[in-house]
Amino acid sequence: MADNTRVCPVEIAGGLDNWIRRFIQNPEKIVKQYIKPGMVVLDLGCGPGFFTIEIAKILNGQGKVIAADLQEGMLEIIRQKIRKTELEQRIELHKCQDQSVGVTEKVDFILAFYMVHEVQNQDKLFQELKSILKPKGKIFIVEPKFHVPRKSFNNMLERVKNLDFEITERPKSFLNRAVVLMQKTI
Repeated sequence: MADNTRVCPVEIAGGLDNWIRRFIQNPEKIVKQYIKPGMVVLDLGCGPGFFTIEIAKILNGQGKVIAADLQEGMLEIIRQKIRKTELEQRIELHKCQDQSVGVTEKVDFILAFYMVHEVQNQDKLFQELKSILKPKGKIFIVEPKFHVPRKSFNNMLERVKNLDFEITERPKSFLNRAVVLMQKTI
């Protein structure tokens, strides 16, 4: 999926889940409009579960979140957060392989927040995501402007269009580039 040298290390996971980030990037406000009870949601590159836990709460006991990350340490942080809570039944932890997400279950929604830029072979990533996305399923990609120049983001969008995705929305996101994609219907 990604080159381990390009991913955010577990050692700074605390910086990914704190009150300052929650104030600037409220996870519930960002994803609530896309998540409905009963869905299967893939939180790709979930890190310490900043979005995972909020998605599980929005699902309200109906559906599940697959929290997928390349680093076992990130998954362990989530495991500790949800241990002996009702969320433990709603969140499935999944360790990705170096060159593959490895999820085979069909999903309704994929969140890729601050992670696509870490993937070297984005075409392969999007082909794999397309294979697990249910019809009318959506992918929400958010990339930081400070890491991903406009030209790189637009190049990524051109590649996904070639894989029969269409842009359904360009949400406004403070200091970020964001897009919602859906497979083109024939």
